[in-house]
Amino acid sequence: MLNIALLGAGGKMGVRIARNLNSASYVLAPIEVTEAGQTRLKEETGLDCVAADTALSNADVVVMAVPDSKIGTIAHGFVDRLKSGAAVIVLDAAAPFAGLLPVRDDITFFCTHPCHPHILEAHQTIEAQQDYFGGIAAPQGIVCALIQGPEKDYKICEDIAKVIYAPVSRSHRCSLENIAVLEPALSETIGATMAMALRQATDRAISMGVPEAAAHDFILGHLKIELAIAFGIFPEGRFSDGALMAIDKAQSVVFQPDWLDKVFDLAAIKKSVTEICDG
Repeated sequence: MLNIALLGAGGKMGVRIARNLNSASYVLAPIEVTEAGQTRLKEETGLDCVAADTALSNADVVVMAVPDSKIGTIAHGFVDRLKSGAAVIVLDAAAPFAGLLPVRDDITFFCTHPCHPHILEAHQTIEAQQDYFGGIAAPQGIVCALIQGPEKDYKICEDIAKVIYAPVSRSHRCSLENIAVLEPALSETIGATMAMALRQATDRAISMGVPEAAAHDFILGHLKIELAIAFGIFPEGRFSDGALMAIDKAQSVVFQPDWLDKVFDLAAIKKSVTEICDG
């Protein structure tokens, strides 16, 4: 069985990961530096932390459940303690894409990240429907990238990623650059920004006298069918002539003409991930 050292095991994400890995066929060594985190881990999973030196020197795989901005710094602090052939799994592309991982040619670096539950897929239970983050009841996709290391390590690390984010419906193999394009560019720079713009627009409608409950029902209901049409999930659906006219007129008002080029420029993405890592 593989020995897995879990860094940040007492954090919010770390506790979830610890619970999932402990229920699988791995030998788990949780590492947590804070007393509060150690207590949380014990109370929520029954697991005790292991001394970092022991856990890291024995580890076949290290999972870094630590803040994105600290991945590079923390990795530099322990990489020399790993045995040759060990693998390090990071849960975000920012630090590796920014070039902040330490140099060590005889170990594997692997990146994985959740897609979160699909907004337009049906769920069988209320618990799954209300699992917005994933990793509890709703199946979700994940993305994975082998940053460096032998090809055989991809499957080993992907299997661990599937346990970390379980239940997993689909696993997509990507490059590190692909994952950086997906986050922050697609999901945060665009997705989160548009989500907040939708909220601001809805609040404006409410300020103009539209009842709040009506505004929320209206926009969230329309988004379901509009997203299904836009992404081809509802192939028989069509935007009305009025909607198409509104879309055409709004483009020049809401968006700069070259917004896609600006957001998805690789230099801009590199700048964004570097800023994230700098805090």
